[in-house]
Amino acid sequence: MNSKELQEYSDAWNEHDIDKIMKFMTEDCVFEPGGGPERFGTSYEGHDAVRARFIEVWTDIPNVRFENAIHFSQDNYGCSEWTIVGTTKDGTKIEVDGCDVFTFENKKIKSKRSYLKNRK
Repeated sequence: MNSKELQEYSDAWNEHDIDKIMKFMTEDCVFEPGGGPERFGTSYEGHDAVRARFIEVWTDIPNVRFENAIHFSQDNYGCSEWTIVGTTKDGTKIEVDGCDVFTFENKKIKSKRSYLKNRK
């Protein structure tokens, strides 16, 4: 994938279009979010599990957006930096910088690891 395709992927997130997002993912994709008990966060494996977790993001933060995105890619690796903004279901406003580190396979996202700044 290239930077333009990563921007299209990011745009799909801001459109809350799960079908478009999942077209960028391999069938055996892995998502490791920015939290959880495992080394790289809770791991979601496979198209269905990743899809369900992505939908939970919109459930938890209904107006979520990823702003100020910058994308890099080289060979089978890529990175997107962004600021996640939105309001959680309980009314808490969030604005946190983070990034996704990607591994690509056959021009699709095989793995996505998310990292967030801790604002405590």
